[in-house]
Amino acid sequence: MTDDSGDGASGSGDSNVADYKVILRRVLDNRPSGTRLKLAAALGKNRSFVTQITNPAYLVPIPAKHVSIIFDVCHLSGAERAAFLEAYGRAHPGRLRAPHRDARTRTVTVTVPDLGDDRKNRALEQLIVDFAAQFARYAESVG
Repeated sequence: MTDDSGDGASGSGDSNVADYKVILRRVLDNRPSGTRLKLAAALGKNRSFVTQITNPAYLVPIPAKHVSIIFDVCHLSGAERAAFLEAYGRAHPGRLRAPHRDARTRTVTVTVPDLGDDRKNRALEQLIVDFAAQFARYAESVG
């Protein structure tokens, strides 16, 4: 049985979603540490979202609006990009028809106190990442 809906919810679409997630996971595994956190920040999501979109066992599709950001942050090679786009196109026919603007990001360094606890430090970092992403979305909508 094939999946004619193109949403990756069942049938062969599932394997195509898994295919592009395997490619993305492989890319991230070969990037410097911290790339997942940078990707989460650029997407305006938390790290668990990045885990979900890179795990072939989770068949939740990657939204088309995130593809150009992923390419920008993860620096996919030409071959990696082509393989990803081919698998993404099989999983979601027509979703990437419209050209996407290149997402540009900047890194801003913020000095914060060490809270003396890894869990608290990670929570503070995530709070800052989430705030920055929300603020950036707000700035884009009014500007």
